[in-house]
Amino acid sequence: PSVGDIFLGAPAVDAIVCPSNSFGVNGSGGIENQIYRHYGIGILEELQEVIENEFEGEILVGQAVVLSGLDRTARNEKSDWSKMNDGNLIKFLIVAPTMRIYKYSSSTPNAYLAFRAVILAVREHNRKNKQNKIARVLVPGLGTSGAKMPPQRCAKQMLEAYETFAVGLPTKKFRLRPSSHTEMLRDHIYLCLDEKVESKKVPNV
Repeated sequence: PSVGDIFLGAPAVDAIVCPSNSFGVNGSGGIENQIYRHYGIGILEELQEVIENEFEGEILVGQAVVLSGLDRTARNEKSDWSKMNDGNLIKFLIVAPTMRIYKYSSSTPNAYLAFRAVILAVREHNRKNKQNKIARVLVPGLGTSGAKMPPQRCAKQMLEAYETFAVGLPTKKFRLRPSSHTEMLRDHIYLCLDEKVESKKVPNV
């Protein structure tokens, strides 16, 4: 893991994650704009084409898409990219919605769902592309910009997704096969609340 500016001094990677809305339209500014500048504005057209053809026009929170074969010549060369990814174009762009439309999603599990989708999308890509695998992924704080999720809550949700679906911790396996609705209700509340109010809001079983 790394901290700080995702575009300056971050380690070289195979893929970068772009949080988005469900329709692939640019409207929030922030980190999305920076990522699209890295690849060139044409990446938006490619993304919308994929969403239309593979997702019937809308990619839901909890889904992700991997874009590959990206063209370096389309990148905005007016910017200095030498400090990002060792000056190289990042090969893969993973788009994972954190909200359907641009609306605050601070009290949702959307960072968890989006990062879960990223992990599963990378896993599926690597299963199908054994000679061109994604090994290292650069991920911003999902939902902390346009969706206004508090960074600490986002970090908690992303860690839970990572430990469940990337690491496979035994203590997280209940999410793969829950024993009851109440168990998942407790988990949902845990994901969506800050530490200081969890004990008061999570019901007993």
